[in-house]
Amino acid sequence: MTAIPAAAAQESTANSEARAVMLTRLAIIGTVLLLWEAMAQSGLLYKDVVPSLTRIVRELGLILLDKTFYADLGITTGEVALATLIGGGAGILTGMALGRSRFLAQAYEPFLHYLGPTPKIIFFPILIMWFGVGPGSKVAMGALSCFFPVAISVAGGMREIDKVLIRVGLSFRLTSWQMISKIYLPAMRAPVINGIRIGLGVAIIGTLLAETKLANQGLGYAVIRTYATFNMPKMYALLIIVFMLAVGINVWLGRYTELRTAKA
Repeated sequence: MTAIPAAAAQESTANSEARAVMLTRLAIIGTVLLLWEAMAQSGLLYKDVVPSLTRIVRELGLILLDKTFYADLGITTGEVALATLIGGGAGILTGMALGRSRFLAQAYEPFLHYLGPTPKIIFFPILIMWFGVGPGSKVAMGALSCFFPVAISVAGGMREIDKVLIRVGLSFRLTSWQMISKIYLPAMRAPVINGIRIGLGVAIIGTLLAETKLANQGLGYAVIRTYATFNMPKMYALLIIVFMLAVGINVWLGRYTELRTAKA
């Protein structure tokens, strides 16, 4: 009889904590918006450097009605998706190879940790020479950015797999692909998805940064174009859209990880 009230109390406490967290987040967002508007109305800075929220919202509405925006969005989305597929796929394979072999890990994994924090934009001139000035260099930039966090996360996840699972797979004489699909990936679902979440974020950054340097289409080009014409309200509106898209994808991946982990 005491189990039900205890469970109800725990659920009530969890709900209260969730509400408190949500209210805190809303308070932070509200405070930032109030400070922004206060700065815009203060006259301390040039009016277009920190435009009012109403001007930004108006530009946001105009952007969403502009067909050019959706063309740029489609181009950037395609580049980021392909970059994540290439960089994430290569990172998963590399991470599994390093996680399986102690020799390879000792020989090559330090390079991942050394090159991982390196700003990838320094390689962009080389990528332009290799892949041209078109979308190829942007995809390569995003893939290069995505590769390192995924590889490092998967390599660590491989070492955490229960050795009993590996011995079971070997005892059934599973092929390499069967070991990957039936043993490795299911056992390290969380590290893989978390690595892809981080990799996707840096792939977006790398792709947009490449578009700001050399492009005539895409969201990065749209942002730098508004900056060049000093259309600050539109620039901030575009940045908000990019931010919301990245947050939405990240939240979806996080919820997917939680659901898959709960089912497992």
